Amino acid sequence: MAEKKEKKSLQDQLTERKYHTPSKFVTVLYDVIGSTVLLPKYNPHITKDVEIRKEDCPCFIIWNHLSRLDHLYTMKAAYPMRYNMVAGYSEFFRSHLYTVFKLNQIIPKKVFAQDKPFIKAVNSIIKKGGIVTFAPEGMSSIYGVNQPVVPGSGHFLKHYGIPVFCLEMRGQYLTSTKHYLEERKGRTEARLYKLFTPEQLKEMTAEQIEDKLNETFRHDDYEWGQKNHIKFDMHGRSCEHLDEICYKCPRCGGDLTMKAEGDEIRCTVCGNGAKMNDYYEFVPFDDTCVLPASPAKWVELERVDIIKKIREDENYTFSQHVALGCLPPDHYMTKKKTSEICGDGVMTLDHKGVHFTGRRRGEDWSFDLGWSTVYSLVIMTSTAKFALYVDGQFYEFTPDIRSVGKMLLITEEMHRYHYNIWKNFKWNDWMYEGMELGIDNPKK
Repeated sequence: MAEKKEKKSLQDQLTERKYHTPSKFVTVLYDVIGSTVLLPKYNPHITKDVEIRKEDCPCFIIWNHLSRLDHLYTMKAAYPMRYNMVAGYSEFFRSHLYTVFKLNQIIPKKVFAQDKPFIKAVNSIIKKGGIVTFAPEGMSSIYGVNQPVVPGSGHFLKHYGIPVFCLEMRGQYLTSTKHYLEERKGRTEARLYKLFTPEQLKEMTAEQIEDKLNETFRHDDYEWGQKNHIKFDMHGRSCEHLDEICYKCPRCGGDLTMKAEGDEIRCTVCGNGAKMNDYYEFVPFDDTCVLPASPAKWVELERVDIIKKIREDENYTFSQHVALGCLPPDHYMTKKKTSEICGDGVMTLDHKGVHFTGRRRGEDWSFDLGWSTVYSLVIMTSTAKFALYVDGQFYEFTPDIRSVGKMLLITEEMHRYHYNIWKNFKWNDWMYEGMELGIDNPKK
């Protein structure tokens, strides 16, 4: 009697999946729903300097990734062309996205990790003359500003040597921040134009291409919104969970002492703080309060503090107790979960790397990752939690207290201190004045 074949896990099924261009029906349906139901509430203003249907294909469409809503603007700018969008690997295990992702033939990508199935999928679409859309930053904005593109992005574009179009986003982060996912109506903009021709990619080095990408994406949504005095409907919750990223008091220097609720953020030690109005502007409680111009500028100050501290203390360490989340192998997650709790433990960041000691599925489990392979934390949905790929598997970590913002800065700056493969922007060189960096510094 023949043995019954063991059912493949969802992870194996996703790895083996083959991709094709979405059907015309799906593309039209997506446009109708997006244009009449989803997009209008964000007050979109979309302009196109080029029409993709009149350009050479295959091609890439890239964008500065401000929010999880960016796919709607890409859809509208590219229509009626059919394309395959790239999304984070873990998103494919969420039940409410399953049908949409399958119909639109969306390609999974493991963020900040090697991913051969992703390359295989892109190759298959490009060889068929298709269009692939993706965000070179790897994940949506955390602080309302752009992030350095993923190392290797320049080599990736140069390898294919096909036209690259850019969709320039403005205001999308302000409609739904990473620290609080509530949607807020206000003006948003997007502009489509050609960024690279095949000839330009051939002439440029991979480093030059990445420099161009970073400069093209350079943007501060808070600064843009304040400059244009754009009002957003905050529902009285403009500061909710803002302490996840603005954790250090600018006046007394208290660490993890900020508390943000409703439309206020306040230091629990010295009382320094402010309300935030409907234009994303801080209004200090009184004349003695010290506040940066925006949350993005606040994070800059915190980053500078971390850069200094890890260089001053060779024994610097930061630990947090975290809940451990895993992706299920045999069912899709409901209730918009991003992982399922499978254990807990202590996460520690120090000069040697990222360390976890705890329990997974009822058994002891630990890992150690060095700074040569880890350069940032994966923030998929919100700053309440973060993820890492360990031996190719996705794991999500939720600290007991709001500390992800600090852990993210420590991770990035430890990597830059010891290796610096994922460099900060050249316009942020002032942060490192007089400081040593990683393997690009002959002193190390």
